[in-house]
Amino acid sequence: MSAFTVEIPTIFLDPGDRAPALARDFVAAQFREWGSTDDFVARLVVCELVTNAWRHGEGQIILRVFRDVRADLAVIEVWECATRRLVVFPAQPGEDWRFSLGLMAYPDPKGKGGQ
Repeated sequence: MSAFTVEIPTIFLDPGDRAPALARDFVAAQFREWGSTDDFVARLVVCELVTNAWRHGEGQIILRVFRDVRADLAVIEVWECATRRLVVFPAQPGEDWRFSLGLMAYPDPKGKGGQ
């Protein structure tokens, strides 16, 4: 009996100022392959995540993009190869909460931003 496996589109990026652009191109190509032209938010999110990994992380950056089990959704995973534990700090006064990527994991079901 053989097992069915699906290859997850993955790219390994060297940390540096070219990494965000390469990540955006990778995501755009993946969305094109899926037949989707609506990749603006995905490119924005991956650019922010890769930039944070480059500036605040250590080592090579790994990016994976795949379809969610729900229709028309994608999952974007970005991590860097550091061995230290991630610490999430609460938003500071004056910060624009709309761009807090931690909130994107818990969207408001009414579509009005994170909770």
